[in-house]
Amino acid sequence: MNPSDLEERLARRRAEVERDLAHLCTAGQAPGRLGEAVAHALEGGGKRLRPVLVLAAFDAADRGGPGAASRRRAAIPPAVAVELVHTYSLVHDDLPAIDDDDTRRGRPSCHRAYGEAAAILAGDALLTEAFRVLADPRGYPPDTPAPLVRDLVVALAEAAGHRGMVGGQAVDVGLAGPVRDAESLDALHRGKTGALFVFSAVAGGMAAGATPERLAALRTYGDRLGLAFQIADDVLDLAQDAPGEEAGGPPSYPALLGEAASRARARQLAGEAAAAVEGFGPGAALLVDLAWHAAERRR
Repeated sequence: MNPSDLEERLARRRAEVERDLAHLCTAGQAPGRLGEAVAHALEGGGKRLRPVLVLAAFDAADRGGPGAASRRRAAIPPAVAVELVHTYSLVHDDLPAIDDDDTRRGRPSCHRAYGEAAAILAGDALLTEAFRVLADPRGYPPDTPAPLVRDLVVALAEAAGHRGMVGGQAVDVGLAGPVRDAESLDALHRGKTGALFVFSAVAGGMAAGATPERLAALRTYGDRLGLAFQIADDVLDLAQDAPGEEAGGPPSYPALLGEAASRARARQLAGEAAAAVEGFGPGAALLVDLAWHAAERRR
């Protein structure tokens, strides 16, 4: 895997989503300081990994041939929507009642820049806007089946809510039982981090009209990718002297398994993710490279 080539491929897909996110910060902007707070959160940079994953999964699962470019437009609403949900979660995570973080991606966190009330409402607006984007038929090709849009809405609601991300966050802040071992830590991160990765992979396949067997493979891929990504994050935090348990939260993977075993597990999960989409052929090359990148990245 050539890192510069991978970054170029990721950048092309990020650019597709950035156009729609920029539109939301201008033509679709909320009024006054609320709009400024929403734009502050959305324009803060970031890898846009989840929307990129939606598009990469579509590219892997699509049958190709006539109409492929038009069909691909069906992957844009879930790509934008999942980034809106992810951004809302970061805004709320940074609040004093949860992680109490003063900065986000090298800039003041939303509540530090605009106040707690604006940050809470900005998060609410981002979450609500995600479902508007996802449900609006005008964002899809004209021949998009209505059941596809409905199923995408249900899938994102499950991934974002107490069955997924919010449920994991509840465990993270001590509202849903202790985390004492790797199994319970996996359960936490399958919700808090992994649920949106699974949605992203499966949503791309759904938009492409993938078979149930391929959707199951993409679900496995997203699950393993999410855990590998989180373990790598924990290892990076360890290198930066910022272990997850420092503030009294759940233990990190290195704290439970040790650094070497954590790195090995991340690589094992990346291998399982890559194997899950092996049968997709050359179109899944970016998914495979993403899995290894997530496990082995150094920043």
